[in-house]
This record gives sequence, C-alpha cells and structure tokens, in this order.
Amino acid sequence: MEFRPGIAFFLLLASLGSQAFPQFAARAATTERVVVNRYSGVAIEGFDPVAYFVDARPLVGRPEFEASDAGAVWRFRNEGNRASFVAHPDIYGPQFGGYDPIDLARGVTFAGNPRFWLISGQRLYLFGREDNRDTFAAAPAGFLRQAKLRWPALEEDLAQ
Repeated sequence: MEFRPGIAFFLLLASLGSQAFPQFAARAATTERVVVNRYSGVAIEGFDPVAYFVDARPLVGRPEFEASDAGAVWRFRNEGNRASFVAHPDIYGPQFGGYDPIDLARGVTFAGNPRFWLISGQRLYLFGREDNRDTFAAAPAGFLRQAKLRWPALEEDLAQ
C-alpha cells in the first residue's frame, strides 16, 4: 500500500477538528430511534414539533433555536417553542420517535413524514403516507394498542 501525504493530511485535520470542536462533533451524532437526517442529525426534517400544537400546522424551525434530545437535534421557530420542548419532550416530540404508527402496528418501522401528521389524545403522530393518517384518524385506539405492543422490540432493533 502506498503512503499518500495528501490523504494523511486530511485525516489528521479531521481528527484534530473533532477534538478541537467537540460541540460540532456531538451535533453530528444521530440515532435511529428518532427519525433524523442521517447526515445532520436534525429530527423530523427540521420541522418544529411544538408548532403542531400551538400553530396547528407544520412549520420549519430555525437553526438559531435548536435543542438536543434523544440523540437528535430539534429545531424550533422561536425561543418559547424551544423552551416548551426542553421542559416536556415527551409531550411535544412525535410519538414512536416519528415513525408511522400504522406501520408499527404491522410490525415494521417506516419513517413518518412531518407533512402527514395528526394530534390525537394530546400527542403528535407522523405518518409515512396520507392514507395511513386517514386510516389512523378513523380508529386510533386499535392501531395504538398494536403499535405500543410492538414498539419496544422494534425500537430495540433500531438501536443496533
């Protein structure tokens, strides 16, 4: 194998950069237990999870209002939304980490789309398809029962 000084230099810079700026390295960490962009670590495509409750619609958050929770970076429209989420991530964060509860009830994980959403029982649910949202809205109790039964094992598989 041939030594390449250019490649070695860039590897050295990358190594030093992650040590010199640990706050940036931590932000790039991702999780599969929450729907995140695998390159940035930003949850639910950067949409503000609190906006679903206070504005009754999906709104994109801003990079200057970020918080980390559950291995993901969450973005918010303003400091008030950020503070609400930090105080109660279990209430404002999407249930099942943003995975579609219809698919979870079937035993598979499929990332929810922040544009297909529903608040049911004061909790936010994201769906992979619009028809899944409509099916869930018609009879949420049965799907939630199945999704809650299957979620622990599916979540464990996601952590692998």
